[in-house]
Amino acid sequence: MSESPADNSLDTARIAAALVATEQTEGVDAMLTRLEETLRAQRRWHGLFDTRVLRARASLGLPLAGALTDVAADRRSQLDEQTIAACREAGWGLFDEGQVAAGWVYLRAAVDRQEVATRLGQAADRLLAPTGAGLEDEDYQPLQELVQLALWEGLDPALGIRITLATQGTCNAVTAYEQSVAGLPPVQQEPVAALMVEHLHAELLDNLSRDLRDRALVPAATLDEIHAADGDVSALLTAAGGLTDDASIHLDASHLQAVLRFARICTTPAVLRKALALATYACRLPDDFRYPGDPPFADFGTASRLFFAALLGDEPDDALAWFRDIATAADSYDAPTAWDVVAVLAARLNRPAEAMAAVLARPADTTPTQPAPLTMMLPPLVELAHAAGAGESLRQACLDRDDLITFAASLARDAAR
Repeated sequence: MSESPADNSLDTARIAAALVATEQTEGVDAMLTRLEETLRAQRRWHGLFDTRVLRARASLGLPLAGALTDVAADRRSQLDEQTIAACREAGWGLFDEGQVAAGWVYLRAAVDRQEVATRLGQAADRLLAPTGAGLEDEDYQPLQELVQLALWEGLDPALGIRITLATQGTCNAVTAYEQSVAGLPPVQQEPVAALMVEHLHAELLDNLSRDLRDRALVPAATLDEIHAADGDVSALLTAAGGLTDDASIHLDASHLQAVLRFARICTTPAVLRKALALATYACRLPDDFRYPGDPPFADFGTASRLFFAALLGDEPDDALAWFRDIATAADSYDAPTAWDVVAVLAARLNRPAEAMAAVLARPADTTPTQPAPLTMMLPPLVELAHAAGAGESLRQACLDRDDLITFAASLARDAAR
C-alpha cells in the first residue's frame, strides 16, 4: 500500500484566493477543477469525492446542495455516472493507503465485488510477506480492516480466515469461522474449511514430529523419510505404533473437533485425506480429551474417521451401516440429523437409492430448523428420487406430509424421462 504524503496540510487561505481568481477569470467549472487537482495532489480523498460531485451538479445545472427531485432522466444518468467515477477514485485512493474500510464505503456501490476481493488478496500478500522480523505493528490495523471486508462483508471468507490464522491464531480463526462462515452455502464454505483443515494438519504434523523426535519414539531417519514423501499425520502415528496408550497431546482438542466438523463439506481428495489423518489422531486421544459430538458424531473420532474414509473409497458399506444403525436407534430429537448424514454420505458415494431411503426414513423435525450446510449438499429431492427410481415413494411421502408442490415436481420429472 502506498504511503500518504509526508505533509498533506493545506494552505487554506492561499488556495481560497486562487479559487476566487480562477472563478473570476475562467468560471465555476475551472475553479472546481482546480480544487480537484489540489485535493488529488494532497490525497484528500473524501474532499476530492465531494468536489467531483459538486462539479458534476454544477456542470449539469443542478442544485449544488440538498436532495434532488424532478431531475430529468438523462441528467440523472449523467450525474450517477460521474458520481460512480468519483467513488472509484476516492475509494481506491483510500484503499491504496491502507484505509480499506473507508475505501469500501465508496467502492461498495461503484465496483464489482470480485475486483475488490482481488485487491484485498494482493494487499494481504504484501502485508503478510515474510520479512524475517515478524508482522510490523503498523501493518496490524490494515490487516484487521482487510479481515472486516473479506470475512464479515463476505468478499473473500477464505482470505479473512487466512489473515486471522496469521495474525490471531487458530482459536480466533475457529471462532470467526463459526460466527461468519458456518452458515454459508457449501460452495462458499468449502474453500474456507479446506484452509482450516490444511492449517491444523500442518500444525499437528509439526508438533507430533517434534515430540516423536524429542522422545526418540521414531528414528529420526524414518521421520525424515515421512516428511520427504509428503506424509501425513497418519503415517507418523503408524510409525509410532499408534500412540493409543500414550497420554501426550499435540494440539487443542476443541480445535481438532471444530475443524473436523467444518471438513465434512470438503470434497477434494487431498483435503479429505488430511481430514482423515486428523480423525485418526482424534481416535487415539486420551479419554479426557475425547469430547463427545452431536449424534451421529457422538463418538467423534470414530464417526469422523468412518465418514472421511468412506468418501475416499475405504469401506463405504461399513460406514453407511454404522451411521444407519445410529440413525435407527436415535430418539426423535436426534434422528432427523442422523438420517441427514446417512443421506448425504450415500449421495456423495453416488448411491441415490440408499440416499433416498434415508430421506424417506427421516422423521420430520419437531421444531422449525434452518438446513445445515451439510444437508445442503444433497441433490434436489426430485432429482435424487428420479435417479433412484423412487418417484412413487417420494410422492407417497409428499401426500403424507401435505406437500403438493414437491409431489407435482416429482410427477413432472418422471414424466420427462
